[in-house]
Amino acid sequence: MWWDERVSARFRRNLQPTLTYWSVFFSFGLCIAFLGPTLLDLRCQTQSSLSQITWVFFSQQFCLLLGSCLGGVFKRTLAQSLCALFASSLAISLVFAIIPLCHNVVVLAVVMAVAGLAMGCIDTISNMQLVKIYQKDSAIFLQALHFFVGFGALLSPLIADPFLSDTNCILSNGTANASSNLPHIRKSLVPHHPGNLSHYDLPMKGMVVTRVSYAFWIMALINLPVPIAVFFLLYKERMVPCFSSSSHPLLSADELAMEARPAEKDDLSTSVHRPHAAGGHDDLLSCCQSKNFRGASYTYFAVHITGALVLFMTDGIVGEYSGFIYSYAVEEPLSVVHKVAGYLPSLFWGFITLGRLISIPVSYRMKPATMVFINVVGVLITFLLLLIFSSSVVFLFVGTASLGLFLSSTFPSMLAYTEDILQYKGCATTVLVTGAGIGEMVLQLLVGSIIHDQGSYSFLVCGMIFGGLAFTFYAFLLFFHRMYPKPSSGKKATLSPALL
Repeated sequence: MWWDERVSARFRRNLQPTLTYWSVFFSFGLCIAFLGPTLLDLRCQTQSSLSQITWVFFSQQFCLLLGSCLGGVFKRTLAQSLCALFASSLAISLVFAIIPLCHNVVVLAVVMAVAGLAMGCIDTISNMQLVKIYQKDSAIFLQALHFFVGFGALLSPLIADPFLSDTNCILSNGTANASSNLPHIRKSLVPHHPGNLSHYDLPMKGMVVTRVSYAFWIMALINLPVPIAVFFLLYKERMVPCFSSSSHPLLSADELAMEARPAEKDDLSTSVHRPHAAGGHDDLLSCCQSKNFRGASYTYFAVHITGALVLFMTDGIVGEYSGFIYSYAVEEPLSVVHKVAGYLPSLFWGFITLGRLISIPVSYRMKPATMVFINVVGVLITFLLLLIFSSSVVFLFVGTASLGLFLSSTFPSMLAYTEDILQYKGCATTVLVTGAGIGEMVLQLLVGSIIHDQGSYSFLVCGMIFGGLAFTFYAFLLFFHRMYPKPSSGKKATLSPALL
């Protein structure tokens, strides 16, 4: 195996919880990517307008952000975390099953809001639990975690595709005119920003003919093993009969001490126990309580803020690029035909998933700080080249693939790096997940408005600016890392089951 025996032993001892957290993140990916391609069929199902149905996007994203902020509430014991993951993953299966029964756009928005809350809890809790289990070795397992969300995001559109309507799914007198534009409208839709699509006259009344319900029922069945896996983990930890019992550590103190024994001398300073209060890794509101700030240096806040700002930019780039690359390609000066331009979002997400897979072994050999540096520099250079060769269709595809690779490992690497700086006693996971969620929603809305006012060329200019800001914030993070107080090496290292 390409990792050392210590990490391998820890992985074997935590095999079931690790695989469970990975599978739950697959649910997250499955739920995050299905809405875009199925939205027009859902518009037919609810017999709503294009502007009304795009609010469903917003309800999901807003509640995802809310769920990410509140997810830390359930971290206080392992039982709470696993119960929250069980409820969230089961809710996603129920949402998939219920969506075909939603014939009103408001009801559909409420259902998607529930899905967003479940996704937000999954996002925060899964990252937290893996960091707690593996700590300084968490980078490789976080990379694998985020590979599974990419895999789920790739799979759900493939499941939905055979059941999408080739013609308008509401039969009326104006069906013929609207049907010819349907593929273009489907690929141009982005969250709560119909943009210049409002002039398309899609019928709202008539006979509904859509088979998209089968896609949702298939995804509900595919996702069903995930809550079952969480339930089995609850059963293994003896938490099913009585949820009020105290949580059990996934590793005993003796096992943890044995696994944390460093193989090299320079490993000693980073594998010692990081004493932290029980309130570490709380939800966002708990993190903001004044008691958590007593005695904290300014660098403590600076590391949280700059880390969150880096992910605000990079995850915002992921959202705005995947949302608007199709619209940018079909406009002047490129004028790519609709069918060819439709491959660009798939290419982008495909290389994000490939990059996360490649990052699993790479993260074992390379420090998280180095990986983040390569990522932000790569994003900046890619946008610069996209601007220089803005008239080249070939380079647009090359640049899209390159951007997906560089953005793929940014979040898990940044999370591992920031947690390591804070010695696992801050609120990095909650703050970073929240910052990333806000960035993905805000920058997408911002770029959509700018493109609408300034034209398609501003799409790449915005990306270049965001990439530059991400690099700048990362430079500040490196500076604050150097200023951050180092752990005392004179104190005897102790290990506590409370870490887990």
